[in-house]
Amino acid sequence: MNNDYYQQHAERFFTETVTVDMSALYQPFVAHLKPGARILDAGCGSGRDARAFHEMGYDVEAFDASDELVELARQHSGLPVEQKRFEDVTDVERYDGIWCCASLLHVPLAELPEVLARLARALKPDGVWYLSFKYGSGEREKDGRVFTDMDEIKLNDLIADLENIVLLDTWITGDKRPERQNEKWLNSLLRKNK
Repeated sequence: MNNDYYQQHAERFFTETVTVDMSALYQPFVAHLKPGARILDAGCGSGRDARAFHEMGYDVEAFDASDELVELARQHSGLPVEQKRFEDVTDVERYDGIWCCASLLHVPLAELPEVLARLARALKPDGVWYLSFKYGSGEREKDGRVFTDMDEIKLNDLIADLENIVLLDTWITGDKRPERQNEKWLNSLLRKNK
């Protein structure tokens, strides 16, 4: 369902998100990374964040499920963006940082534990992991897309089941798009212990 939406509305989604200034969210994440660290932008959408990290000097890999968005992200970022889903991530301790900005929110709640476990395995010890969800609780459908909203309690429950993953910080922000300033986001920063 979500993939169909992004296939049909890729250009519009790209245009609405590619210029959004996310720099305030980058800083807490990159503060934990060494120069040249390898970052995975998981569910990269427009490629906006992958490009920003690449321009900061990081070694960036990116993927998205929508082949239309993959092509747009490749063009925008100049990076070899892969077309795949979270379920296709099989890497083990490959990344110093994983960036999941507004991407895991489309994973059904029942599937989130396995998806999070896959991403956690892909993170190196001492690696840092950013994720964001629309703030709330439960699952809902809007405009042909399914959303899993998240609050601090549910996030803590999900993280508790992940081996060696600890919560560094959570904070709430408003949506960066002017027409959506009433929407709230739960941002989280995690670390993988040795």
